[in-house]
Amino acid sequence: MNVHYFQHVPFEGLGYIETWLKEHRYNISATKFFEADFLLPEISEIDALIVMGGPMSVYDEILFPWLRHEKAFIKLCIQSGKKVLGICLGAQLIAECLEAKVVLAKNKEIGWFPVIPTEECKKIAWLYRLFKYNPVVFHWHGDQFEIPQNSCLNLLYSEANVNQAFYYNQNIIGLQFHLEVTVENLILMIENGKEELFHNSPYIQSKNELLTNNNHILQCNGLMDKILSNWLIA
Repeated sequence: MNVHYFQHVPFEGLGYIETWLKEHRYNISATKFFEADFLLPEISEIDALIVMGGPMSVYDEILFPWLRHEKAFIKLCIQSGKKVLGICLGAQLIAECLEAKVVLAKNKEIGWFPVIPTEECKKIAWLYRLFKYNPVVFHWHGDQFEIPQNSCLNLLYSEANVNQAFYYNQNIIGLQFHLEVTVENLILMIENGKEELFHNSPYIQSKNELLTNNNHILQCNGLMDKILSNWLIA
């Protein structure tokens, strides 16, 4: 299977997802929109698309004209029945392509906080099993998606914000948080977003809190493992 991914900034790469894909012998290719010579693949060349995070808004098309091309490709993947997984900004882009709005979150959320399954989550048994004990995951977002229509399931919420994950169908999943996080890309995100950490909010943790609580990374990666297995293999 050929898995392609979209990367928006140098400091938000695949993280643990790359490890998992290599261990399972998938072919990996990428479009890195921060590179001047980025290329989009032919739709026939890929089986699955992973859309990563980034600090920009889904509506920043004047600042980032490539967003128009990216959205058109995501829509084509959805229409073609490809598997599409979105992480943070990536989930927001998928939601927007499914005609849902992306809005300012009630609370900017940066740090290690639990997510809680909704009643709707119970309709997807394997997903509910993963989140029924309210695992602590890594958040870094100021926007959030609204839930797309057409029987899309609203899966998770946190104390700070609703709409933390959606399940459109067995091919299309959006996650607002970062299960792919590793120590390396946690450090990169902090270095490139440190100006966002100086806010008086219970939902924005300090640099020290972000780093000292990195013991949650193993659990995050374990959840990502199960999600990838069910999304790509099942």
